[in-house]
Amino acid sequence: MTTIDTQPASAAPSGSRLVGSGFVGSVADWVTTTDHKRIGRLFLAISTLAFLEAVVVAALLAVERIDIDSTMLDMGSLTQLFSLYRFEFTYLVLAPAAVGVALAIVPLQVGARSLVFPRLALAGFWTWFIGADLAIYALLRNGGPGGGNARFVDLFTLAMALVMAGLIAAAGSVAATVLTNRTPGMTLRRVPFFSWASLVMSTTLLVTLPVAIGNLLVVYTAHKYPSPSPLSGNRAVEQWVGFAFTQPTTLLFLLPALGLLADTSATALRARLRPRGAIFGAIALAGTAMFAAAMQAPVVLDANFLDHSFVDMVNDFLPYALVHLLPLLGFTGAVLLTAGALARRPRVQAPMVFGLFASLLALLAAAASALNHIGDAQLVGTVFEEGTWLITVYAGVLAALGGVTYWGAKWWGRSLSTATTLPLALLGSLGAVLAGVPLMIAGFTDQPGAIFPLVESGNDAVVNFPDVDGPTELWNLASAAGHALMFLTVAAFVALAVRTFVRGEAAGDDPWDGGTLEWATTSPAPADNFAELHIVRSAEPLLDLKPNRSDA
Repeated sequence: MTTIDTQPASAAPSGSRLVGSGFVGSVADWVTTTDHKRIGRLFLAISTLAFLEAVVVAALLAVERIDIDSTMLDMGSLTQLFSLYRFEFTYLVLAPAAVGVALAIVPLQVGARSLVFPRLALAGFWTWFIGADLAIYALLRNGGPGGGNARFVDLFTLAMALVMAGLIAAAGSVAATVLTNRTPGMTLRRVPFFSWASLVMSTTLLVTLPVAIGNLLVVYTAHKYPSPSPLSGNRAVEQWVGFAFTQPTTLLFLLPALGLLADTSATALRARLRPRGAIFGAIALAGTAMFAAAMQAPVVLDANFLDHSFVDMVNDFLPYALVHLLPLLGFTGAVLLTAGALARRPRVQAPMVFGLFASLLALLAAAASALNHIGDAQLVGTVFEEGTWLITVYAGVLAALGGVTYWGAKWWGRSLSTATTLPLALLGSLGAVLAGVPLMIAGFTDQPGAIFPLVESGNDAVVNFPDVDGPTELWNLASAAGHALMFLTVAAFVALAVRTFVRGEAAGDDPWDGGTLEWATTSPAPADNFAELHIVRSAEPLLDLKPNRSDA
């Protein structure tokens, strides 16, 4: 395969500056970079800052729900805080973390010297970043779902469209790179698991996000020019674009976690992971969650399903199976197939542990999403959905931390050790479970919830905060504790990463003894990735050069 869009930096040696020298030149290099590793890290850096802000808001809201009679926060601000909480966690944390790691690593894995359409990816980052800033500003000015200021409701709607457009541009570059810029000999069947998962995620986002943008533009037009239509209300964003903020659509951002688990498991086993085709198929099957965008509304298996006629049962079951059961089957297959290989007692490495817990949480989220949409379970409209969504977000966060731990040497030339990061993987996994599972339990006690839990009140909206007591109060307190643990995990990880970058020991070219192509270049990787073009003859080209390796 050949590169169809080259970058000027590809001719420059590693560490060279094309714009200028000194601080100003360094900043200009980052602002105008076409190096995919830098573009990916820009997404990751901003998503980290957004996470540290959003998790504080999440903890405050969880504490607030414990006792609504003694509120800490102004009731008038809760509408915007809930909208900020949902928006930031989904599209300023989960989405850019998945896309950012893919941008930074996929070209290295497929042996490409550059990202296809790097300027498009950079434009995608700035579009996403500007849209994110505008959306937050609009929420602070009483915009967003349920907002009382019509001007800023409109601004938030357009800003969300910008955010999604930026993600589309970045995802398109990732997909094009895997499809058109692989090194000679690397067929699609031979691409690393993470690159395959990133390809599936990117292509499904190219289908899903344009649908959401189209709905946002329709909602904006109806709200800007009011008419007797449900599209013109200040809650139309929730009603018509809510599918993009909940499961199963958000599960698409967890597909790279499955690829991370498979790649790191093969490295920990020092073997070729089998059955390769079955794992590929399972990851692709998980991508059928994109069909939720076609439905654009919750697909629920009707209550008293077994009492229906056969024709009604089929008509009810088929869309439910397409949207919920097929993704669940894909996540289940990918996790079980990989976990089966791990029975051979691999080396305990932090990236594999991050990937394992992230994938198990992803499987839990897929199963909970399917359960949530069974009518007889009576969970629709409860806080069960929020708990599932939090499990999804935190699974993506753990996967991103695992990706940084595994591939950080290719960005900084220094590796994060298992001894220092493994405790954070365990702490983060505990925090994720505490944040989400108690809310899922509270859903069975009928605690109300919604994507944006609002009720109309004149031109404004107020949060529908029910009184909670007894066990439900305990579940909300446990969720707040989970958010606190996640904050500590990410803050400690960032501090450790900064310390390693500044004072850590230099890593070798292959610090994890891996088998895929990114470990064939130097640490840190040069701007053009590889000094020479590699020709591969298997899915694990480095293992071909290492004796005494077996299939797992």
